Amino acid sequence: MARLLDLYKGKIINSLKSEFGYRNPMQVPRLRKIVVSMGVGQAAREKKLLEGAAADLAQITGQKPLLCKARKSVSNFKTRTGMEIGLKVTLRGRRMYEFLDRLVSLAIPRVRDFRGLNPNGFDGRGNYNMGLSEQMVFPEVNPDKVQNQQGMNIAMITSARTDAEARQLLKLFGVPFRSN
Repeated sequence: MARLLDLYKGKIINSLKSEFGYRNPMQVPRLRKIVVSMGVGQAAREKKLLEGAAADLAQITGQKPLLCKARKSVSNFKTRTGMEIGLKVTLRGRRMYEFLDRLVSLAIPRVRDFRGLNPNGFDGRGNYNMGLSEQMVFPEVNPDKVQNQQGMNIAMITSARTDAEARQLLKLFGVPFRSN
């Protein structure tokens, strides 16, 4: 079983129950899914960049990414409707907890000049969004094989009703937020 799932069942549920006054363990917020997405803008001109980014994302998440197509034609970006310009992976269950564990313990500490994650990345409904500027912070990615540095967006969707509940849940998972 994933280490963070054991931590959630053993300590986090009891901690959140006592802090927010939940009577039932099913009321306690939980992590529903993590969505990792990459926008590969140069893929409109070079198809190989999309394939390389897909291989990197599959290596990082352990799951094959879904190709996302452009919804509108934008002449400034040289994209047309239906062009493949992005990738996304939705992680749930054991893979989600293992990815969060690697993100918190391995990838985030490798970010240059890291002072903590922005605590304002919550959306008002208990979900947190963050971005990484390069995929090289993950140890699974071989820097010699990377063709193009690519950033990624990571969305952590929780069942929390408020941002305070979600912030405390993610703090207990070990997500390092910056203090204001």
